[in-house]
Amino acid sequence: MKNKNILIFVIPALILTVSCNGISNPDTGNSRKAKKDSISIATTNQEHLFGDKRPFPQCHASTMIGTGNGNYLFAWFAGKHEKNDDVAIWMADGRPGNWSAPRMVAKINNDPHWNPVLFNAGDKIWLFFKVGKEIDDWITWVEMSDDKGKTWGKAQPLVADGKGGRGPVRNQPIILSDGSWLAPASVEKNKVWNAFTDRSEDNGKSWTASDTLSIDRKIIVGEGIIQPALWESKPGHVHMLLRSSAGAICRSDSKDGGKTWSPVYKTSLPNNNSGIDVAQISGDTIAVIYNPVGKNWGDRFPITVSVSTDNGKNWQCHFEIEKGSGDAELSYPDMFYEDGNLVACYTWKRQRIAFWKGKISFH
Repeated sequence: MKNKNILIFVIPALILTVSCNGISNPDTGNSRKAKKDSISIATTNQEHLFGDKRPFPQCHASTMIGTGNGNYLFAWFAGKHEKNDDVAIWMADGRPGNWSAPRMVAKINNDPHWNPVLFNAGDKIWLFFKVGKEIDDWITWVEMSDDKGKTWGKAQPLVADGKGGRGPVRNQPIILSDGSWLAPASVEKNKVWNAFTDRSEDNGKSWTASDTLSIDRKIIVGEGIIQPALWESKPGHVHMLLRSSAGAICRSDSKDGGKTWSPVYKTSLPNNNSGIDVAQISGDTIAVIYNPVGKNWGDRFPITVSVSTDNGKNWQCHFEIEKGSGDAELSYPDMFYEDGNLVACYTWKRQRIAFWKGKISFH
C-alpha cells in the first residue's frame, strides 16, 4: 500500500535553479567566469520517502535505481543505530509523491547489516550488502529479484572466504563497454584504508579482485581512501573518485578496464571523509555529489552537485541541493543520470531518506 501523505517537504519545479557560465571552485560560492558554455541545474523534485512515523529510530546509506516509467527502488540500512545488532536492510519504492511504506528485505543473522547497493543487471536486480560486527571483517552478501524488487531470492555470500568485503562497498558497479562488470570496492583494516575493484566477466558468477591502489601516505594522510565511484570515459579507460581522509576527493585511472590502476592523486574537490557518488552524463561529462568540506571528519553538510565537461579536470558548475546547519547530516548520496535529469537520494539527519531530482541543461 502506498503512503500518499508522508512527504515532509516538496519544492515546486524549477524554483531552485543555478546557471554556471564557467570554471569555478566549490568553495567560492556563486563566483563564475564566463569561459565555457553555461550549464544550468533546476530542482524539480525534493522530498522525503517517509517521516517520523517509521519502524526504526535511525537510517543511513541509501542506494537507488530507476525501474521505469518514473518509478524508483531504494534500499538503506536501519535500526536503533549504526552497528547495533538489530540493523537490517530496508527498502521502499514508488514515484515522487507516492512512496511505499518501508519494508525489511534482509536480516540473515543477528550481526549488524551495512551499505546496501542496488544494481540493475538487465534481467535481474541485484542487492549487495555487508554483514558483520566490525567493518574490518564484514562479508558481502547478495540477493536477486526478477520482479523489480517486489520479491527477493535467498541471500548468499558473493564469494567464498570474502572477509573484509568483496564486490561493491558503497557505490554501484558499472557495466563496461566490453560487457564486464566492475564493482568499486575497498578495505578497512586496523584503521588503514585502501581501495580496489572487483571484476566479473561472467555476469556476476565469479569475481576477480585487482590489487589495492598505490598510495603515497605522506600526501594521502590519515586513514586513506575508500568507497570508489566509477565511470568509463571511453572503451577500457575507467576512472574512480574516492572518499578520503586527506581533505580532498582523490582519484585513480585505469587504461585496461580496471585491471590495474594509476597511483592515487588528489583532485581540486574538497572532501570531509564522507561518501560521494558519480553520475556519467555522457562521455567526458560527469557529475559528482558530495559534501564540499575540506576537513577530515568535517561537517556532513551542505550536499552539493558539481559538474565537469572535461572528464573531471575542471568543475564548471556547482549546485547546492540542501544547505544544512548545526548538527545536520546530509550524507552518503547515491546519484545517476536519467533522461536529462540527475536523480539522487541521501541520508537526512539519520532520520529519513531524502530524494532529489534536478534537470540539467547545457546551453
